[in-house]
Amino acid sequence: MTIDGIQCEAEPGEYLLSVARRHGIEIPTLCHHDALPGQASCRLCVVEVIERGRRSVVVSCVYPASDGIEVLTKSDKIKRLRGNILCMLRERAPADVGLDALCLEYGATPDERFYQDRDEKCVMCGLCAKACALLGASAITTAMRGAFKKVTTPFEEPSPECIGCGACSRTCPSGAIELTEIGGKRQIWGKTFDLLKCADCGRAFATPEEMEYLKKKGVILADSENLCAECRKKAAVAELP
Repeated sequence: MTIDGIQCEAEPGEYLLSVARRHGIEIPTLCHHDALPGQASCRLCVVEVIERGRRSVVVSCVYPASDGIEVLTKSDKIKRLRGNILCMLRERAPADVGLDALCLEYGATPDERFYQDRDEKCVMCGLCAKACALLGASAITTAMRGAFKKVTTPFEEPSPECIGCGACSRTCPSGAIELTEIGGKRQIWGKTFDLLKCADCGRAFATPEEMEYLKKKGVILADSENLCAECRKKAAVAELP
């Protein structure tokens, strides 16, 4: 297959986005995360595919590669589509400064047809809710529909299921989920958690609720629960023969 005229090889089942990036061809995304693939919600990664003489616009992060196809990631049509998408994202999330460079690149300017001032920073990529669900906590979810859709806790109250791990905040591409750590405490989603300090390096690294959850899941062993991830790795290497 070719991408922008470059001959590329793909593994069976591999998607166009990963093939392109592996060959040094950059395609913009907001909702893609290597640990949480398959979102296909922001649509910024659209590309043109030419197969057997027919052209179609596809979402590259979920479109499988196949023999003999030609992929165009920067055609005039694709640039125009991405510009329109960015216009809508900018109107929904005007406070997301991360969109500025993309809007400039694709000439995306404000359009009064699109929604105004929705959710400030949130671009509704869904990564945060997916990360929380895969972790098993499911403390946050999407609510409402259309222009009023948002990520929130049940009934917009502090969720009893939230363990304060911060996975949602770390995967958020726009900084819409606020997480603060001050004086040995972490605040997120209207809840305050104490932070444990690593027994080796002394760095605050996790909440007691998070570590208890990980122990129950068998992710970490009881004898390493007082160590941060980096120190656990060092301890594991030290035990190797």
